[in-house]
Amino acid sequence: PQENFVIFAVVAPLPKRQKCDHWSPCSPGSYAYRILSGGGREKLAKICFEDELLISEEKGNVGRGINIAIVNYETGKLTSANFFDMWEGDHSEEMVAFIESAPQGSLLFMVTHDDGSTRLKSNAKKLVEALGSKEIQNMKFRSSWAFVAAKGLKLPDDIQREKINHSDNKKNRYSGWPAEIQIEGCIPRNLM
Repeated sequence: PQENFVIFAVVAPLPKRQKCDHWSPCSPGSYAYRILSGGGREKLAKICFEDELLISEEKGNVGRGINIAIVNYETGKLTSANFFDMWEGDHSEEMVAFIESAPQGSLLFMVTHDDGSTRLKSNAKKLVEALGSKEIQNMKFRSSWAFVAAKGLKLPDDIQREKINHSDNKKNRYSGWPAEIQIEGCIPRNLM
């Protein structure tokens, strides 16, 4: 006798896409963020907050040096974004003024693309250090660096706030350039 076989395929549903491409969702009472440093010449830095790209190649507002986005903590909206070239020209003082212009109650997201250290002056490093950076003083030529800070509020101790990857010719992913690095997480909305 001929037997009929019925095969049932069990297909897992596609995972639901989370804000800023997180693996798991942030709780409803928090903001999602992901910041990504540049990597090599081609991979440019990105700053995503609440599923909106604040700085990216697509927006055309990313550049060599240190890229910074300032977000109003209460509204979750972008206040301003800029990049400061630390290889050509003297932009360290402009960066200091930009950071100082961030009002109280701001989140600051900072990432490097290419070189963020060559013309970075000590007063700019001290200002970023005062915001909580442990690595700004250690930044070297073409270090990949990502940092999350706040002005006028204290970020929780359990969120990842900073990461650095130094250029190392034995380990560089992009011939002479270190790999990009990223930080992602959730910032509670009830800190103020």
